[in-house]
Amino acid sequence: MSSASAGKPVGSDLSFADDAMPANAEASAGHEDDGLAMPRRIWAIVAISFGTALFVLDGTIANVALPTIARDLHVEGGAIVNVVTLYQLVMVMALLPFSNLGERLGLRRVYQIGQVIFMAASALTLAVNSLPALLMVRVGQALGAGMAMSVSTAMIRQIYPKTKLGSGLGINSVIVASSNAVAPVLGGLIVARADWRLIFVAAVPCALVSLLIGRFLPDPVRGKVPFNWRSGLWSAATFAMLVGGIELAVHGGWLFAGIALALVGLASALLLARSEKARINPVFPVDLLSRPAIGISILAAMAGFIGSAGLVVALPFRLEQGMGFSPSEVGLLILPLPLTMLFVSPAAGWLSDRVSPSILGLTGMVIAAIGLILLAFMPVQAGAAAIAWRLVVCALGFGLFFSPNARMVVSNAPRERTAAAGGLLATGRLFGQTLGAASIGLFLSFGAGLGPIPMLFAAGLALLAGLGSLTRWRVAENPRG
Repeated sequence: MSSASAGKPVGSDLSFADDAMPANAEASAGHEDDGLAMPRRIWAIVAISFGTALFVLDGTIANVALPTIARDLHVEGGAIVNVVTLYQLVMVMALLPFSNLGERLGLRRVYQIGQVIFMAASALTLAVNSLPALLMVRVGQALGAGMAMSVSTAMIRQIYPKTKLGSGLGINSVIVASSNAVAPVLGGLIVARADWRLIFVAAVPCALVSLLIGRFLPDPVRGKVPFNWRSGLWSAATFAMLVGGIELAVHGGWLFAGIALALVGLASALLLARSEKARINPVFPVDLLSRPAIGISILAAMAGFIGSAGLVVALPFRLEQGMGFSPSEVGLLILPLPLTMLFVSPAAGWLSDRVSPSILGLTGMVIAAIGLILLAFMPVQAGAAAIAWRLVVCALGFGLFFSPNARMVVSNAPRERTAAAGGLLATGRLFGQTLGAASIGLFLSFGAGLGPIPMLFAAGLALLAGLGSLTRWRVAENPRG
């Protein structure tokens, strides 16, 4: 909370109306909220931006090369998809344990160890000549990128002054969106002109730049609570069962086995949460989830990511198979979505430093739902302009939601638990995207993926995320109500 609003009662205006910290939260600590001094802050922003580009590029660039890799390694298309799904699985398994390890060893130390591991695994890619070897390398890359990603949000909080945290998260979202836009283009160029193995070293320069200027990042501070290996491994196994079960059920052809594995994972999550309640700085952050501002924000984020993933996965199928556009045309038609997000996300981050993030989130999700409903009932003969303005509406809505919602999670966590909050955010994003893609896979398998149902499903999730923002706002204004 800014000093200008520190004395006002909660809800007296829109500025940080739902940023009020619970009574047992750590007190604001002067210099701790001032971020890094200039010009060190600028260099730290550059370092963290290259680090962000690293794991975004590496996570998405391989998609365009999968057919080429399958032909070169003489494997089926279904098997080669594991290059992507295994990477995502390892990432979601690693985020919470590594974020907790960052609190123990120091954020910058874990961040840079992850980058070194990533580069070492990337170098091994150049010698790969079989699918099993490639999958082993991808596991190493995912572990390295997961280490860096698990603590990056926490370092953003240390880099920026508290009054500019939303702007910092907005800038980070621009790096994410830009890297997502560049990845398929860069991947296509590499596949067309060089050995496909270079796909997996394309992000190494980002790691090198980030490491070279990494001394400007916040100094690492060791925590006093030792890392709990039992809880870390239990957490990783739990998410392996949850995500692995979903993948088996939807994409692996093992419906009942996948559902059973996911249910075992759900039971494991409940038992883990119960076990972690008594721990200080738990790996599975039940202490953060018990705070309404954080718990509601994470649930809202998951709903939002499921809805946005549903849009991104379902729309290409509808445009190509339902409306007759060519694959090359589909890529151009979807371009208004990331381009709009590039401008909206930083603006929303800047606004979240001045206006209640819950108000922004509720407004954004209502706008996104309207855009998704318009897409759902879009005429089959709709042209490029009709598709583009509907996507702009959707992007405006999602852009107004994600950065402010992330700000709520980060700013309401105690400073010593910021890494856990960031790991929780990233886990919610990946898990939500997995559920969104799996849902569209089910719609497609039942023959309902090319009509309005996927977009209406996404609109429902957007409204659910908006309801979460509204609930969070009401809880902040009426803590006893």
